[in-house]
Formats: sequence, structure tokens, C-alpha cells
Amino acid sequence: MTEDDHTAAIAVLNDACRAEPGAGWVLTPGVQAFSEPQLAQVVAAVKAFADFSEDNNPHGERDFGAFEVGGARLFWKIDYYDLDLCMASPDPADPAVTKRVLTLMLAEEY
Repeated sequence: MTEDDHTAAIAVLNDACRAEPGAGWVLTPGVQAFSEPQLAQVVAAVKAFADFSEDNNPHGERDFGAFEVGGARLFWKIDYYDLDLCMASPDPADPAVTKRVLTLMLAEEY
């Protein structure tokens, strides 16, 4: 697999992680404090995020985003862990050895 293919595989897996909120998502206390309608807006914004640029996606992995909802500035970030969530993944392009964790936070919680 070439480096470009490796990066493209990571990006596809990251897009899938963003599309499926659930066990792989961590919400910080600031995000957890949102009302249900606000939280639904925030989750929808993460799922629909497509504003990737050289500034927020320099490695092409689509693992970070920043956006605003209702006047609140938020960030999301995907990290790659081994299957035990103890160490970094040995290969983020291989879902058989990688668990993705998407952290959704208020900008001030960064």
C-alpha cells in the first residue's frame, strides 16, 4: 500500500467514525451540558462536516474539525488506539487493530 493509499484508507475510516455517533464518541462536560435539541444540532454538524482544508487537514486523514452551532465554537478530533485502548494503534488504516475515538468538545475545553 502506498502512503497515499494508506492516508486515503484512514480518511475513509475516519469519515465512517464521524457518521456513526455512539460507542466511539466521547463528549466533554461542556458538550454534555447542551440541551437535547442543541446536542442533536452539534452531532448533525459533526456528521455532515466537510470543510476540510490544508489548515485543518494537513495530513489528509480528515481527523479534525472546527465549527460553530448556536454561537458555540466546537472542535472534534479522532485519535487512533490499539484494541485495548491502552496505546496508539500500530496501523490506523487497519480496523482490525485500531479503535477510533472521536472527542467532541467546546473550543474552550481544548
